[in-house]
Amino acid sequence: MNEETTYKLFKLIEANPELSQRDLAKNMNVSLGKVNYCLRALKEKGLVKVQNFKNNPNKRGYIYVLTPKGVNERMRVTARFLKNKLNEYEKLKKEIEQLQQETD
Repeated sequence: MNEETTYKLFKLIEANPELSQRDLAKNMNVSLGKVNYCLRALKEKGLVKVQNFKNNPNKRGYIYVLTPKGVNERMRVTARFLKNKLNEYEKLKKEIEQLQQETD
C-alpha cells in the first residue's frame, strides 16, 4: 500500500467513518478489492478498528475508526505525503522554468 493510498484512506475514514468500502473506493478512485486489502492491513497493524452499526437494519454496515495508534500514524503519513508533494512541486517548478527558458 503506497503513501498516497494510505493518506487518502486515513483522511476519508477520519472524516466519514460510516462510509462503506464501496464508497471509500469510489472517493479514492480505486477498486473495491484494493480498499478491502488496505483496510485489512490497517486493521492487522492495529491502526483501524471495525465496528458494526448497532441500530442499522443492514447488518453488513460498518464504521471504520482510527485507533490512537492509527491517529499517530495518520499524522506521520500526512507529514511524509506533504514532504513528497512539496518535492514533486519543486521538481515541476524547475522543469517549467527550464521549458520557459527554451521557448524564449
